[in-house]
This record gives sequence, structure tokens and C-alpha cells, in this order.
Amino acid sequence: MQSGNESALRAFYDRWFPVVSCLVTRMLKTPGDVEDVIEETFWQAWRQAHRYEPERGTVQTWLLTMARSRALDRLRSNRRLREDSIDEATSATTAGAFLESSSDPSLDVEHAERKRIVLAALSELPPEQRQALELGYFSGLSQTEIADRTGQPLGTIKTRMRLAMQKLRERLSVLREEAR
Repeated sequence: MQSGNESALRAFYDRWFPVVSCLVTRMLKTPGDVEDVIEETFWQAWRQAHRYEPERGTVQTWLLTMARSRALDRLRSNRRLREDSIDEATSATTAGAFLESSSDPSLDVEHAERKRIVLAALSELPPEQRQALELGYFSGLSQTEIADRTGQPLGTIKTRMRLAMQKLRERLSVLREEAR
């Protein structure tokens, strides 16, 4: 992709669509927003492929960071337009409706295994840490907004999120190893 090869973009999209789609679908509630953000994410990856540096992280981390940023931008934009509170993360049944199967069964198996590992790691977190993390990463709330919503001090929310991220980093290290 860094050299402008469109077939590389096609392969990149096929490889990473399920992972990006899962994250974006979890964060956004309308199919149109999900589609737009996925498209924006891959367009940004294509335009900025030259900026990817392997020593700074995996391709998955680089791409999901872009997807999360685009989804948060969309959430904030929608929040400003409606001035309504954002509904909780999209239900698993709705999320499943947006996931498309790739043409490569081995990628589907790999995606399912990654999903299983991530969900298991999330379920092992203490409920208060998981709640803070989900409100921040999937509902797009700032730490201050999470503190307001939960009635907890800001410092408590910051500590919970930091501890949750440390635990996830440790438990998901197997995925980093596989990506290399």
C-alpha cells in the first residue's frame, strides 16, 4: 500500500474488514454511520500508509486506532446534532448483522478466535473497570463524562481505566505475538 498498489489495498481491506467492522459496529448504532466510518478508516489508511511504522505497533493497533478515532468523531458529531445522550453500545445481535464473511475461511476463523480472546479478557476485568473502559472506548465518553455518569470521582475513573488497560495489555499479549 505504501507504494500505491491498489491490489494491496484490496488485500488489506479483505484481511482487516472484519476486525474494523466489529469495533465500529460496537461503537455506533446506525448502519449508515458504521458504513461511513469503515470507509473513512480504510481511506485514511490508504492515504497515510507511508506513515505506518512497525516499531511503534502492529498494523492492527494502527488501523483500529484510526477506526476508533473516526467512530468517536462520528459519535461526537451526532451528539452535538441531537444533544441526546448516546444509547449504550449496540447489541450483539445488531453487530452480527453488519459483519460480512470474508472470502477466506481461514480469516473468518482467525477473526472468531481473536474475538473470543478479547471478549474473554474483557469478561475477566472487574465490573467497575470494564464499565469505565466500555463507556470510554465504545460509547465515546471522556473520563470526565464517565465520572459524571457513574457518580465516581474523576481520579477513580482514571485509575480504573489505567488498571483495565494494563490488565488487557497483559492478557492480550498473545495477539501482539501473533501479529508479528
